[in-house]
Amino acid sequence: MSIEAGRAYFRQFGMEDRVQEFTVSSATVDLAAKALGVEGARIAKTLSFLVDGGCALVVAAGDAKVDN
Repeated sequence: MSIEAGRAYFRQFGMEDRVQEFTVSSATVDLAAKALGVEGARIAKTLSFLVDGGCALVVAAGDAKVDN
């Protein structure tokens, strides 16, 4: 999904101004935390797993470890 598509989706809820773009990478928890000036624990990460032909999403704190 492009940033524009994300903004368009949030626009219908009046929330497009909540989308943040950074001049530095935020591709990992550590980089995102650094870009925002917070601890890694304050970053939410989403992991997806294929389970019985379906998808399971796990949202966890950035500093949490998930055992497959």
